[in-house]
Amino acid sequence: MERLRKKDEAAGIVQATLTEAQKTAITEIRSLYGAKLAQADLEHQDRIRATFDPAVHEALDVEYRRERERLTAEMDAKIEKARQ
Repeated sequence: MERLRKKDEAAGIVQATLTEAQKTAITEIRSLYGAKLAQADLEHQDRIRATFDPAVHEALDVEYRRERERLTAEMDAKIEKARQ
């Protein structure tokens, strides 16, 4: 670990420690978006069970993946903002 730390220092990468407020904010963000992702997953499963058409399944899968990517990107952006 020490060798990696020295390598980072040589590259100009500084490791900043988080304050308690930042840690709390990040925890709350992860919890909130974890719940949103779980809700999206449950809704996707319900929609999949409601139909037997493979074309509809494919469309629902694409929509679900897009929604997960959006929520994950939103969560990452908010976490990055909380770190600053």
